[in-house]
Amino acid sequence: MSNICDDCVYYDYDQELEAFVCTMDLDEDEMERFLKGTSAACPFYRPGGDYKTASRQ
Repeated sequence: MSNICDDCVYYDYDQELEAFVCTMDLDEDEMERFLKGTSAACPFYRPGGDYKTASRQ
């Protein structure tokens, strides 16, 4: 099963961390819910374009 973040426009590769991260500017409460996985769906999810998805491959 694919993670919904994988095709989100806010999910980008961070070269310093050498990992994919959410680039959405979340406040403290939103980040806590995101990390705990307590929200049913990400309210900021937006599908990325074909070029953005292909650039990760």
